[in-house]
Amino acid sequence: MSQESSFLAALERHRATFAILDQYRGEAEQLLELTRQTLSKGGKVIFLGNGGSAADAQHLAAEFMVRYKAERGPLASIALNTDTSILTAHPNDYEFESVFERQVQGLGKPEDLVIGLTTSGQSENVNRALTAANELGASTVALTGRDGGKVKDIAKLSIIIACEETARIQEAHMFIGHWLCEAIDGVIVSGGLQS
Repeated sequence: MSQESSFLAALERHRATFAILDQYRGEAEQLLELTRQTLSKGGKVIFLGNGGSAADAQHLAAEFMVRYKAERGPLASIALNTDTSILTAHPNDYEFESVFERQVQGLGKPEDLVIGLTTSGQSENVNRALTAANELGASTVALTGRDGGKVKDIAKLSIIIACEETARIQEAHMFIGHWLCEAIDGVIVSGGLQS
């Protein structure tokens, strides 16, 4: 396969994934409402994930804290996968499967929203963090893919990108994340949220 045809094939797989995103509009609107409620109550949005999903979690937390497009105050958010001391100390003393769970137990509050990103839905550390958040009474959302894996039965809201290709799932997650940032900016500008 030539480089050009490889590029076009990847672009076609991207288009095919994005062509089905409209079926997730209801779940996306629920995510927006949960986020609005969380921030209105003085809660924070907690993102977490592994690998590429960790990078996406960190990216979205930064968009909330700094800004997306609108000039506005910071929105309370954090990515649990950014502290290298915690990410190395906890597995050294305990195990990696509970590294996010422990942070949710220490930082989480009932008014928070915990968003776990896992393309497979099988990431044990994400699943345990969402379980801990549920036990706290926090809102929980999974951005996942494939068939949703175990996480779909843990999170109170799951957005499952029905695709088998990790890169395409992550691209869809970032589209949803960027849309959420834009929509929250719109809520703030219209006076629907104090920040």
